[in-house]
Amino acid sequence: MAGRVHRERPERTYLPGILDVRICGDEATVKDFLDDLEGRFRATTAREYDGGQRVYLRIDMGCTDPDAD
Repeated sequence: MAGRVHRERPERTYLPGILDVRICGDEATVKDFLDDLEGRFRATTAREYDGGQRVYLRIDMGCTDPDAD
């Protein structure tokens, strides 16, 4: 059996203070977790796939760049 061919991906860049998150779980658990996150952090709208059992989103933890002063 031949292995799956992986597509070439560009190198990822990250913004300081921004978390890229993937959440996996049953639909109810994912929804509860997202509701809790929205109450604590600024987050992007979750992109659902696999029927709502997996989502991607970004969470803003605040700027973590070193001060120029």
